[in-house]
Amino acid sequence: MKALLVLVLTQLCSASLVPEREKDPEYWRRQAQETLRNALRLQRLNQNVAKNLILFLGDGMGVSTVTAARILKGQLQHGQGEESLLEMDKFPFVALAKTYNTNAQVPDSAGTATAYLCGVKANEGTLGVSAGVTRDRCNTTKGQEVTSILRWAKDAGKAVGIVTTTRVTHATPSAAYAHSANRDWYSDGEMPPDALQGGCKDIARQLVENIPDIEVILGGGRKYMYPKNVSDVEYPHEEKHRGTRLDRRNLVQAWQDAKPPGKVAEYVWHRRGLLALNLSRVDFLLVKFPFHSGMWNPAGQKEGRAGITPGLLSNLPGSGGGRIDHGHHEGKAKQALHEAVELDRAIGLATRLTSTQDTLSVVTADHSHVFTFGGYTPRGNPIFGLAPMQSDVDRKPFTSILYGNGPGYKIVAGERENVSAVDFAHADYQAQSAVPLRQETHGGEDVAVFARGPMAHLLHGVHEQNYIPHAMAYAACIGSNRGHCNAAARPATPLLLPFLSLLLLLC
Repeated sequence: MKALLVLVLTQLCSASLVPEREKDPEYWRRQAQETLRNALRLQRLNQNVAKNLILFLGDGMGVSTVTAARILKGQLQHGQGEESLLEMDKFPFVALAKTYNTNAQVPDSAGTATAYLCGVKANEGTLGVSAGVTRDRCNTTKGQEVTSILRWAKDAGKAVGIVTTTRVTHATPSAAYAHSANRDWYSDGEMPPDALQGGCKDIARQLVENIPDIEVILGGGRKYMYPKNVSDVEYPHEEKHRGTRLDRRNLVQAWQDAKPPGKVAEYVWHRRGLLALNLSRVDFLLVKFPFHSGMWNPAGQKEGRAGITPGLLSNLPGSGGGRIDHGHHEGKAKQALHEAVELDRAIGLATRLTSTQDTLSVVTADHSHVFTFGGYTPRGNPIFGLAPMQSDVDRKPFTSILYGNGPGYKIVAGERENVSAVDFAHADYQAQSAVPLRQETHGGEDVAVFARGPMAHLLHGVHEQNYIPHAMAYAACIGSNRGHCNAAARPATPLLLPFLSLLLLLC
């Protein structure tokens, strides 16, 4: 009887949540016809040469994360959520990318970054090298280096930049410039003796030396640029922020010294300094914050002394949404989904500041997570809320959001924890998982690829992940495949624009 009552109440509740206009079949027919008209207009393909390329990478932003972020965005705007549209949802072309690494069914961020930036699949844990490199073995690296689309763009005379909410030396952005047998070799202080003796370079050093004329570098990981135990300029009394380099080099100074005479190279480490810059008079910009360049808070806003509203690119690859991955690994879905919404805000701003006639924008993810939501929730159910039912096995409630594994596995008095006794809406709440792990793992399913602008139609169907930069390079007439280009169609090098995103803020 109790179960029947719950079912009836749920059905009544669901019926009351249906907007009046959606009860009219004509609403859905009109919507479908408008979608059809838009689809038919796409037959007139945009085959312009892409003057600008923008790659938005949501680290760990699988399809379930995209859907949940869409609902969250709508609910933050006081809607029910399901009918909401993310900015990436408005991109006309969508594909799926297969994310496996050459030696891994479920991938990591280094092997996938090598794929979508360098156009070559690689082993997990390795950066900017072919699958001929074995993780941790420095002596397998020589001759196996592969270049990225950032290098292809720079070689074609483009202005380029990297913007990330993680460390710039993190696996996701570093495949744009580094070649490493281990994604964790951030500085020489993290490298084993045999790798140092073998002549392998740490990732931070490669940031400064491999492509010294990257116009914009913005992200975290400041300590890897400074000698070991040197106090941080912002946090002088915190040991975790002290320099890590064994070679005693100051890589920020090395970055500045490498710039040609007469060029203005600005290094900034806090928000105030960044906002004070006249970007039209800056040729090179390095913005380095502590560990990460983004810190989430319960209101879903970014804050802090070093907080920024960055951006700046008129050309290639930006990396944002890096902390979606971190939130999921900790089982903290609220943090992951708010970060995804922040990434989408940046995508919207970029869309407003650019033209689809000359700018190819691509949004994708490196991999997914074992994150899901379900439980027959009614329309408009809070995305971080409870399912409208109890388990018919242990008779306890459960949240809609769950993880396949991770730190949220809890047994209380020999039974699954009763979530009604905890604050499951808290920012640090770790959603329940099926398997106990200190860190939740990646997922192995395909990820979405959203595209708009010149040649966006080349991203369609199901692709290997390494296809992405090849399609983007073709659109921009950079890289090796330029037989379709001619001198008249080749675009001039664009100026560095004050392309502001609201993506990254740090405390």
